[in-house]
Amino acid sequence: MKGTKVVFNNEKLHYSSELMRALAHPLRLKILEFIDRQGAINVNKIYNTLNIEQSITSQHLKILKMAGVVHAEKSGKFVTYEIDYEVIKRAHNAVKKFLA
Repeated sequence: MKGTKVVFNNEKLHYSSELMRALAHPLRLKILEFIDRQGAINVNKIYNTLNIEQSITSQHLKILKMAGVVHAEKSGKFVTYEIDYEVIKRAHNAVKKFLA
């Protein structure tokens, strides 16, 4: 392996690490599973149903949003979250490819 030159695209590497970090947390996975079962859902329903504090739920949703895993749409004073399944699919395929 000595002499092999490895080149990383820093932007893609940073995004990939943020995406994997977002998906690696048990509570965020629980939130994603709940959104997946419900479809687009209001943030209030998420924290009330899962019995999570509102501030903690918002922090986790912010991380998922920054990673592109969920999209938020504000309607009046309510925020509805929806999963971006294409991002999930790409992450899944990348992990499968890495482990192969």
